[in-house]
Amino acid sequence: MLEQQETSAFARRIAKFLERVEYRRADSPRDKEAIYRLRYEAYSREGYIDANAKRIFSDPGDDHLNAWLVGIYIDGVLASSIRLHIASRTDQFLPDTSPFSDYIVPRLEAGNVIVDASRQTSRFEFTRAYPFLPLVTMRSGFLAMEYFGADIMIGTCRAEYQPAFRRLFGSRTCSDERPYPPLNRLHVLMTYDCKAQWTDTRQRYPFLASAPQERRALFGRSSNASHEGHGELTPSSSAREFGTKDSSTTYAA
Repeated sequence: MLEQQETSAFARRIAKFLERVEYRRADSPRDKEAIYRLRYEAYSREGYIDANAKRIFSDPGDDHLNAWLVGIYIDGVLASSIRLHIASRTDQFLPDTSPFSDYIVPRLEAGNVIVDASRQTSRFEFTRAYPFLPLVTMRSGFLAMEYFGADIMIGTCRAEYQPAFRRLFGSRTCSDERPYPPLNRLHVLMTYDCKAQWTDTRQRYPFLASAPQERRALFGRSSNASHEGHGELTPSSSAREFGTKDSSTTYAA
């Protein structure tokens, strides 16, 4: 009972905090560069990458038509970012397909819609001030999950971070540790079963829910496309919204 009360209070705190948060798709070169600089700052601080004179970290995955670069702004300041790729066929790019093809390819061949979350980074000062910032950042992945009617959400992490993802989302580890270039640390693949787990997750964290207009504003087109791409990335051109009967309501405390 006490744990449920603590979780509820925590969820209300984040729901209130979201009033100060803006989720912004990076379309312009300026917004993209800001995210690349944020990544460099975070990854170089952790020793994930080597230093470079431009102090920017980007890779070819940023340029695909099915890539969303999302900046999370707190009081108008870029605090964190995440990159999301959506795919339902093997000819569509996912960053994690190469190192974890044994898990991902069979699911794409089966027509599963996959949200691949990567490059989740944040500014050090915001992480210290707001320990729940990773949850606020990852909320964009759940918006994508609902917008595209995803079956699976995947992401990678270092082995020592697995317990946190299991505790927060019930994520499951689906691989051993493997090289994950261009980052110079071994990673494991973690997965989230959208259809089986979303109802429980939403009840625990009601702030993860969203309104259709919020999802459409963020995912109506990608960071590199000038047109709506829902029908190209999912088996059906019609939206496959799912979940509880009131899953389209906005987040609430």
